[in-house]
Amino acid sequence: MRQRNSGARQVALVGVLAALSLVILLLAAVSPSGRMGIVAVAGLVNAAAVISGGLHSGFLCWAVAGILGLILSPDKGNVLLYLIFFGVYPMVKSLIERLRRAPLEWLCKLVFFNVVLTFCWFVLRDALLAGLPAVFEQLWVLYAGGNVVFLVYDYGFSKLVMLYAARIDKAIRRR
Repeated sequence: MRQRNSGARQVALVGVLAALSLVILLLAAVSPSGRMGIVAVAGLVNAAAVISGGLHSGFLCWAVAGILGLILSPDKGNVLLYLIFFGVYPMVKSLIERLRRAPLEWLCKLVFFNVVLTFCWFVLRDALLAGLPAVFEQLWVLYAGGNVVFLVYDYGFSKLVMLYAARIDKAIRRR
């Protein structure tokens, strides 16, 4: 009986977190500015799913919010950015950090980011990168600036994950 309750609790948690991620994605669609930042916040919700429910919960949260976002959001570009980077990054980060070798972890994270950036440049440039300043049309500026911003993002992301794990997840597990 206890195990069934635990499964139901996990499904409910993923459902609530997927709904929260979807609401944040929908807010990004109507926001006059800062859309990429709002999409990044939607991706942080998946980190909560990974911490509280495991890697499979994170992937489920990502898939549900992404599919519903594609159906419901008027701004498909934000949802695509969520699906190909911000939403899936918490799970990728979790898998990479299992290597437990900092230089290799950083290399893998940078490779992942640069593959996504290259995909965005060649396949989704008009949808995702159109709002960037003209200086980013020079590839070296895009990659250099993008990698610096990504490293800062990953550092801040790690700090937020530690805060969630120490405070919020701990409180959830006590119940």
